[in-house]
Amino acid sequence: MIWCITFGDMKELAQHKPEWLKVRLPKGRVFNRVQQLVQGQGLVTVCEQALCPNRGECWSHGTATFMVCGEVCTRACGFCATRTAKPGPLDAKEPQKVAEAVASMKLAHTVVTMVTRDDLKDGAAGHIAATIRAIRAASPSTIIEVLVSDFNGNEEALEQVMDARPHIFNHNVETVERLTPLVRFRAQYRRSLHVLERAGRLAPGMVVTKSGIMLGLGERRDEVERTMNDLLEHGVRVLTMGQYLRPSARHLPVIRYVRPEEFEELRARALSLGFEHVASGPLIRSSHHDANFRPEKKILDALRADLERRGELSRGEASAH
Repeated sequence: MIWCITFGDMKELAQHKPEWLKVRLPKGRVFNRVQQLVQGQGLVTVCEQALCPNRGECWSHGTATFMVCGEVCTRACGFCATRTAKPGPLDAKEPQKVAEAVASMKLAHTVVTMVTRDDLKDGAAGHIAATIRAIRAASPSTIIEVLVSDFNGNEEALEQVMDARPHIFNHNVETVERLTPLVRFRAQYRRSLHVLERAGRLAPGMVVTKSGIMLGLGERRDEVERTMNDLLEHGVRVLTMGQYLRPSARHLPVIRYVRPEEFEELRARALSLGFEHVASGPLIRSSHHDANFRPEKKILDALRADLERRGELSRGEASAH
């Protein structure tokens, strides 16, 4: 079980973090420009909030994952560094601010994630939908990926998000089914699978569904493979796998550090099972640029045709990339 670890074991893990998990400090002209842009617009990035180890690399490449709906979360998951508290009201100007930042950075692919807002009737689905539409209006050729909550299983909320037509719908199961009650506060493994499957059905042929899991929390290899099969059975085509890193002493302990070669073995296994794209490695995160996946042409064409039919995209606007 995940709690079968002594204080001495935890101290040993902390003192002997393997070399492959050490990263360079962020620096450089492009990194500074992104930082100034984000701070100048009053935006929040998951890069900072989640203490992402790839912040220096991604920002130095001129990319960032925007976290909307505030800086505090209504759930207290055992793995997450985002602060838990009573959230404030949504910023009605935030969708436009994010859109302007995406356009200014000339992003070919942008990821919009969120804190969970169980305090709101729609779980902030309307806010996510507004952000998708604002980005598309400001930068029609940008691939838009959303990484969202389960909206407490609210079907109408999910419909709002999918009606805005993101190119990629991402919702992480985070861990194997057995460990979900310990790792994910208030979340349900089977509900997450349903959300992923339902998202694909709400935009048939026009969206790619994606999910991710963390390793090192005490999962077994057979459980990881079972999770892969569960995701495939629910229509997920893109998978990310990364090492869980403990944000603080208040969070769940790292049970083990998974070696890079094991991540590569799991990547090969996932591809053999049927995933179209797999990003697997110690520092991989859902929004890391290695995890970016460009949907195939027939999906992009179907989505563009749907948006043109609805008058949300002028003919030829999204064909620059």
